[in-house]
Amino acid sequence: MRKRQLVFLLFLSAACAIAQAGSEQSSPTCTSTVVGDLRIEHFDSKVLGAPQTLRIWLPPGYSDAANAQRSYPVLYAFDAQSFFDRCTSPFGGEVQMDETLTRLIGAGKVEPIIVVGIDSPVEASRAAFPHPPLDMKARSSMLVEDPDNMATTAYRFDFEPHGQRLAPFFTTELMPRIEKEFRIRKGRAFTAIGGFSYGGVAAVNLLVELPMVFGIAWIESPSASPANGALARRTQFLAVAPLRAYVGVGDRETMKSHKEMRDAGLDPDAFDHNFAQDARAIADNFKAAGGTDPHVLFVEEPEADHSEASWARRFPAAIAFLFPAQK
Repeated sequence: MRKRQLVFLLFLSAACAIAQAGSEQSSPTCTSTVVGDLRIEHFDSKVLGAPQTLRIWLPPGYSDAANAQRSYPVLYAFDAQSFFDRCTSPFGGEVQMDETLTRLIGAGKVEPIIVVGIDSPVEASRAAFPHPPLDMKARSSMLVEDPDNMATTAYRFDFEPHGQRLAPFFTTELMPRIEKEFRIRKGRAFTAIGGFSYGGVAAVNLLVELPMVFGIAWIESPSASPANGALARRTQFLAVAPLRAYVGVGDRETMKSHKEMRDAGLDPDAFDHNFAQDARAIADNFKAAGGTDPHVLFVEEPEADHSEASWARRFPAAIAFLFPAQK
């Protein structure tokens, strides 16, 4: 269990559940915390070769007759199980996207947006609700393009990276499906990609590979370990910069697992420093590619760790920066 928790803290802190909406609203041990209109869909992906679960949150007023002709910007993001409901989080935390968006949209501080969350795979043999555990190997393989030597050697967490499949998954399967079902405002200026930990890694890679598709990015605690800092190198010279990008990180990402890291022969203080340094480098690379406009927000939070609680604290400022209310 300690090894599972350590890998979780280092690489994901994402929640999971593959269940119908009705079954997620109540449980003998957990009461749903979802606010607003959350729709859950399932489909088989030929590109990824696995069933997919989507959690689609619609903004207040989406179904009102007065808004029938209105289209909305969209945020696509990974690890949707931890976005909206503590019952679908393995440790009971959530990013509180639904509560935060409902409040900020209502206050006129954020433009109404649609969130399309993509679930991570769960362990089929233990997929009971609430708090089913992630299939760590399958999740990592889905999201990461580069080998992660630290994961495979220090923690014996071996996986084969297949993150390069995400770009065709989005362009040929996911986005056409969503644009057909919902009133999506199309174009890179209205389309965001996001995620945290390995999900943040996937989001950065997609931003680089599909710059004319995704113009906005929500990046939290992007893991520095794949290919020993690949994201900082990959974003160094960009021909097309994001229109707006938020990058957040804590300076104590591995706070809860320092003893275990030392036992594995790693220096947790150095790792935390390098983790934050890589996130800062990604933000600086985005800034350098985009000129002088303030189109990048970087936040390094003191004493913040790798958890839904940290990402929830930073989410209001991030989403207000990425989708400011239209004047």
